Amino acid sequence: MKTALKEIYFLLILLFVISCSSVTSTVEKSDEPSKIIVAYVTSWSSIIPDPAYMTHINYAFGHVNDSFNGVRIDNPNRLKQIVSLRKENPSLKVLLSVGGWGSGRFSEMAASAQNRQQFAEECRKVATEFNLDGIDIDWEYPTSSAAEISSSPDDTNNFTLLMRDIRNAIGKEKLLTLASAASAEYIDLEAIDPYVDFVNIMAYDMASAPKHHSALYRSENSGYLTSDEAVKRHNAAGCPTRKLVLGMPFYGRGGKNGIPNFIDYKNIETLTGVTTHWDEKAQVPYLTDSTGEFVCGFDNPRSLEIKCQYAKEQGLLGVMYWDYDGDNKAGDLRKAVYKAIMNDKTRAGKSI
Repeated sequence: MKTALKEIYFLLILLFVISCSSVTSTVEKSDEPSKIIVAYVTSWSSIIPDPAYMTHINYAFGHVNDSFNGVRIDNPNRLKQIVSLRKENPSLKVLLSVGGWGSGRFSEMAASAQNRQQFAEECRKVATEFNLDGIDIDWEYPTSSAAEISSSPDDTNNFTLLMRDIRNAIGKEKLLTLASAASAEYIDLEAIDPYVDFVNIMAYDMASAPKHHSALYRSENSGYLTSDEAVKRHNAAGCPTRKLVLGMPFYGRGGKNGIPNFIDYKNIETLTGVTTHWDEKAQVPYLTDSTGEFVCGFDNPRSLEIKCQYAKEQGLLGVMYWDYDGDNKAGDLRKAVYKAIMNDKTRAGKSI
């Protein structure tokens, strides 16, 4: 009898240990940070994104209005259409991206406390009206008039004040993000850290042919920066790694021998008279013409998978790409990104 009781006792202990181990394993798994995939979707394209392949959509673009105190949205009906994709993917986050290359009036708006606060309040109203998950600021680039827009030496400080005011207006429940230059210049990344959820690094347009515009690592063909260097610059500038999202292009940069300066991946595939090469050091492909001259740098599924793996290994929050419409009809690029980031196991990321 005593022997039987002892066997039952040890059996119960064994079951308890197994149960605790299972619970611990489950907790550890759930505590693993989920990665995000941010897809820019433009107002001027007509393609409807497949929401299964991203966690976030940044709708491009909204703009500072002519009176410097509000938001004007390009093609608002398309924005509503994008928001409706949540019917297919309830966990999808949709943000309005305000700005873009050549989108001005930021400097005037941010220089005035009244205008900033009115603009921030307008962001809140827009987020409510369109049922958005947040606002993405694409002011390219504070203190610079390279895009033929107004600028001021005070823009960097005013950018910080703008992000503070938007955060105060939209509250903690909405996302506030931004697009940052690969060089990590123009913005005080350490100062804005308390207000933003994550930073999308524009790790592209870092050169044009005959150089790579989005090399991961340095080679003799790399541009003035690489993606890896861009990440390190953001770290050095005070942005935590856990808030960094690595930007990747769905287009190439040519500009030589008949190749357009900007060319979508879907059109690169149709080019004739060119040869594709792989840069083992830079970890990206490129094209040469019949004379062997470098005529286009771009990304393909292989290089995107490598960049996604890099983002995971470095502890980045995730990846971003510009833009969805650059992919081919088969979706080779977006599928490669999804597979690499999510390990093809889940379609729902952490709610961030």
